[in-house]
Amino acid sequence: MAPLYKFRVNGNLRIVENMYNNLGEINKMEKSDSEEYKDNFAELLEQSFTETKRMKTGQLIETEIVSISGDTIFLQLNGKSEGLLEREELTDKDGNLTVETGDKIKVFFLSEKNGEMYFTTKISGEKAGKELLESAFENNIPVEGLVEKEIKGGFNIKVGESRAFCPYSQMGQKRVEDAQQWLGKTLTFKITEYRENGRNILVSNRAILEEKHENQVTVLKKTLHEKMIVNGKVTQIRDFGAFVDIEGMQALLPISEISRERVEDVSAVLKEGQEIEASIIKIDWKTEKISLSMKSLTVDPWDSVDTKYKKGSKYKGTVVRITNFGAFVSLEPGLDGLIHISELRTDYRDAIPSDKLKPGQSITVLINNIDKENRRLSLKPSSTIQEDESVQKYMETEDDTYNPFAALLKNKKK
Repeated sequence: MAPLYKFRVNGNLRIVENMYNNLGEINKMEKSDSEEYKDNFAELLEQSFTETKRMKTGQLIETEIVSISGDTIFLQLNGKSEGLLEREELTDKDGNLTVETGDKIKVFFLSEKNGEMYFTTKISGEKAGKELLESAFENNIPVEGLVEKEIKGGFNIKVGESRAFCPYSQMGQKRVEDAQQWLGKTLTFKITEYRENGRNILVSNRAILEEKHENQVTVLKKTLHEKMIVNGKVTQIRDFGAFVDIEGMQALLPISEISRERVEDVSAVLKEGQEIEASIIKIDWKTEKISLSMKSLTVDPWDSVDTKYKKGSKYKGTVVRITNFGAFVSLEPGLDGLIHISELRTDYRDAIPSDKLKPGQSITVLINNIDKENRRLSLKPSSTIQEDESVQKYMETEDDTYNPFAALLKNKKK
């Protein structure tokens, strides 16, 4: 009997080898057991062959990389055989492999040659003949094409030996002002129309990006949740906040959530490309909007305001904002109080807060009231602690000479 391990049928060399190595054990079995084993052997072998024959061109499967050798990546098929994928399909622009043994990937069945099953992640280069492009259209297999030139209404795309047309509206996820930026680039497209035996081909890059985005959202729905701490990179600075990339999703960091301190200029605090850590405060998967907060990762001073600060006591602060009804004073980052305009002593009736105080000015204030629930502090200007000590020392000076100013202060104290 010819050794079974020399045969390769539909990529099943490995399973035949394994089964052949166990044939020696059959002779040691009892006759009934031996017959049953042979029956199972034949059944498993036939099943492995027929299952791989069911694969259709363009069929999408998720599989595992079982080994990588030279220019070939070997893929697991139904646990009984292996498929083949060209290594270059899973390398970056520098030629470095982006996967490793054990990784799960999605591939399209391409063809069967000499009993071997070939797969692809996309159709490109010499693989893109007319017959294969038609199959790609019928089976939704992505194709790789070179953006050759800009023509009326869109771009001329070279896919293998064929020419295709991609409208402006189907290039990129969002339309850009400068269409020239696409020229000379090799991108992935979906064939949306294939007519006249390949003489009229319409493709879309946007369809590929949108599908990729949908798959990405599906995965992120399982991993991201509110109150979760994430790392991201700032991609855009705007007046109202910053956009941050979180695993491929754009999230918004509002200006009010950047810091406990009041932020007037986002660009003064954050820079594009900066890595940040933030907490997810809201996710709306229907609109695909994610809101972040850096502020929530720091201690909230309002939590301990009633133990750290006392009504009637004096504290140093900094004027941070002037309004027509008063001035806001910061006692510490995230803890601001209001000096109402009525508390600002002026020599004339129509005085405004800016006549007495300026942003950045240091000031000693006395706390009139603490409203922790509504996060409000009522303040009023006060003499400094040093001034109080000087007055106290002056009042306690023993001197027989009558001092009307000291007497006045003593009477006020009483």
